Amino acid sequence: MKKYYVNKTAQSNGDHEVHNENCLFLPNIENRKYLGIFSSCEEAVREAKKEHSRSNGCYHCSNACHTK
Repeated sequence: MKKYYVNKTAQSNGDHEVHNENCLFLPNIENRKYLGIFSSCEEAVREAKKEHSRSNGCYHCSNACHTK
């Protein structure tokens, strides 16, 4: 189980990246929203999509949920 966050600012392609608590690319505290504790990135991305329909897993920490 890990804590997950979504980037409040969209990437250049419109995606809001979902990161786990240990990610080297975790946005600063002002630019992220806490999603909760989940057993998988799939659950975290599903939660993020409730607010940001274009949510995507971070390539580095949530690669199983990253789509191009």
